[in-house]
Amino acid sequence: MTNSYSLILHGGAGAIQTLKFGSSEEGFQQSINAILYQGRQRLERGDSALDVVEYCVSLLENDPLYNAGRGSVLNAKGKVEMDAALMNGADLRAGSVACVSQIKNPISLARQVLDHGQQVLLVAYGAMEFAKLRDVEFCPEEYFVTPMRVKQWEAAQAAGTITLDHERVKPEKLGTVGAVAYDLNGDLAAATSTGGLVNNSWGRVGDSPIIGAGVYADNQSCAVSATGYGEAFLRTVLSKTIAMFVQWRGMDVETATQAGIEYLVNRVQGQGGVIAIDAAGRCASAQSTTGMVCGWIEQGGESYYTLG
Repeated sequence: MTNSYSLILHGGAGAIQTLKFGSSEEGFQQSINAILYQGRQRLERGDSALDVVEYCVSLLENDPLYNAGRGSVLNAKGKVEMDAALMNGADLRAGSVACVSQIKNPISLARQVLDHGQQVLLVAYGAMEFAKLRDVEFCPEEYFVTPMRVKQWEAAQAAGTITLDHERVKPEKLGTVGAVAYDLNGDLAAATSTGGLVNNSWGRVGDSPIIGAGVYADNQSCAVSATGYGEAFLRTVLSKTIAMFVQWRGMDVETATQAGIEYLVNRVQGQGGVIAIDAAGRCASAQSTTGMVCGWIEQGGESYYTLG
């Protein structure tokens, strides 16, 4: 047992201050602070890190401000396809889903895979059938589609491009939401969820549901959630790389996250960011973009919020 807890959230990396399709800096801050408060309450009462990251990410998914769950971007067919994953640091159990639709909270379906599936990753039709077996909540397609996302998709279609959520003239804000927690038992967990890229080819899977790329947790090192251009995180297995920096190179978590982002940039010119907590409950974040929506509570202290 420990006498403290930690929690860190992200709502995407990139240029946040001037957003083309209606999001606001104030809106991000209010949302992150509210979710941190609710996460704090659950950690204080002794909930597990795994339960808390699932809960916090589900709240992020429910907020149309973010590119995850309700408010996800539209693919080339004008449809929503979502990915999510979470991992438990105590025993390395993990669950993830990819290319799912009509699932109100993809992170909760990923949790069902972790708890009740015999696999780690389920995709598309198979994941949807599993969701029915586990009585996961479905919503009609119109629940997920917001006017802001339709405008983005129409602009991308007209330009014939694949873009990122809240895109304006470069730089851009990149999608994905995530949470990392350290509970009163000293256990770590991490979760990540996304709606992908605007106007992307259907069936595309990024880093978010891939263990070791977009999410990772191990009590022997740290827990990590990533956001950014997924292909770069896939090629560098960045979340696992950061954990290895902590465990095998003896880096503190702040140094490890910075080193991970430097590796991402130097090797594949990657754009994005990460949040992390180590086995002592210390929080860290780093990004190669101009900013990242981020809030944290370190070792039971005050709540903090930053754009970068």
